[in-house]
Order: sequence, then structure tokens, then C-alpha cells
Amino acid sequence: MPQLLLLLPDFLLIVSGYLLCRHTALSRSVWDGVEKLVYYLLFPVLLFVAIIRQPLEFGALLTFAGCGLAVIGTGIALAYALGRWPGVDPLTHASGAQTAFRFNSYVALALAERLGGVQAVAWIALLIAVCVPVCNVAAVFPLARHSRQNFGAELIRNPLIIGTVSGLAANLLGLHLPDVLTTTMTRVGSAALPLGLMAVGAGLQLGALKDAPGLAACLLGIRHFVLPLVAIGLVHLVGLPPAQQVVVVAFASLPTASSAYVLAARMGGHGPFVAGLVSLSTLLGMVGLPMALAALQAFS
Repeated sequence: MPQLLLLLPDFLLIVSGYLLCRHTALSRSVWDGVEKLVYYLLFPVLLFVAIIRQPLEFGALLTFAGCGLAVIGTGIALAYALGRWPGVDPLTHASGAQTAFRFNSYVALALAERLGGVQAVAWIALLIAVCVPVCNVAAVFPLARHSRQNFGAELIRNPLIIGTVSGLAANLLGLHLPDVLTTTMTRVGSAALPLGLMAVGAGLQLGALKDAPGLAACLLGIRHFVLPLVAIGLVHLVGLPPAQQVVVVAFASLPTASSAYVLAARMGGHGPFVAGLVSLSTLLGMVGLPMALAALQAFS
């Protein structure tokens, strides 16, 4: 299946990062610098370019965008609720909660092109534009609260939020960058996914998932089981056109953002636990995404 093959390279990049960190001269000290580069430059540029390159028509696609926000909102609510369970470690929950509702924007754009060409890419760009700010705020909040950092200050200077909001503002204002600058930024942003995934592999300690196996199972269950089901129900309930139904369900079935690990590591969270979640999410997405699309077709 095309969707299955699409996510396989992501998982192989995680494996390569793991092997390079442990069996070559590219040791942990090298990957600390890579994490900072990805977090402070590459991912923000990727988000900015992804949002600014596609025209956004919010009025015409209000219901469609609403479905995406409803899916993300469900994930946030359920992930936060897990923190109230007895015995859940606050730091581990604050670090891993984001994996239940964040999504891999790069994979989303690549997948959209396979599903519906330029039009589907524009739809995914809209979902990225409206959902990434919500996801990033929801991801930063528990980490900032647990580390007793000023939440407002963390939001203002968070590079992922800066990249997203600035891209959205530029798009809505109709700003057009010179071609040479757009090309340069696109190339910079394109380095975010491979280096981000390899950094995940370098920090990978699957044994860290044993610190909270129940929490890990619940977070991944939300990401790869609950959210796709919610999306299938929503698109039928509001009567979206078939092509948009496919995009929303695919969006809800994406693996979690690889930058989740970098965010947790940079903000003093449980990085190895999140690295394990990202790795398993990528693997689950390879199977779960085509299954979700098949389920949508079966219910249509």
C-alpha cells in the first residue's frame, strides 16, 4: 500500500540515528547539537514554508477545518485527562501527552499529494495552519507548568509556535517571498524531518517505555485508534465531500510529530520516553493509516 511505504523511510531514519549514535564516532554529544539545530531552526522554517506556500480560504473550508480542530481537541482532552489517573508520574505525562494529539506535518504534506494531488495538499496546509498552533500550545503548557516556567514566556519564545504563527500571518496578509528566499527556506526546512527523526533514534531508549507502559499504551491508543474513529464519525456527521473525508481521516491517522522528542528534551522532560513513543507511533501509523482509510471506505 502506498501509505505503508510512505512511512517506512521515517522508521528507517529513526533506526539509522540509533545505530549511528551507538556504533560510530557520532556519539551523544553530536546529537545534542543536532537537537538544538532542529528545534530552533529547521522545524520552525519547515512549518513556516508549509503554511505560507498554499492559499488558505478559511470561509469556504470552515466545516472542513472544524473537523480537524475537533479531532485535535478530542486528543488534547483525552491526553490531559490521563494525567489525573492515580499513579501517573507528572513529568512522564507532561512529556508524553503531546504524542496523543500532535502529528507529523511533513508526512501529512507528502501523503496528501498521493491522496489527492495539489488540491489535497492545499487542504492539508489549511489543517496544518489551524491545528499546529493549538497543538504546540497544548504541548508546551504541561511541560512549562511542570518545570515551573512562565507559560506565556515559553509560548512567546517557543520556536515552533513562532514559525507557525508567522507563517499563518504571512499567508493571511498575502505576503509573497522572493523565489530565491522561498527556495532557500524550503531546502532548510526539508532537512528538519530526516535530522529530527535521526535525533529521535539517537535518543531512543525503548526500555524507557517500561517507566509507564500503561500510559504509553493509552497515549498511542488515542493517537492511532480513538482519533481515526472520531474522524470517521465526524466526516459522515457533517457530510463532507468524499475527497475531503479521505484527507480528514488520513490527517487523524498520522504518526505523531517527530519534534515531540526534541521539545521534551529541550524543556527538561522525559526525552527517552517520548523517543520511544515517537518510534512506536511511526510504526503503528504504517499499519493504522491504511486501515483507517479502509474503514472509511467500508462505512461510506
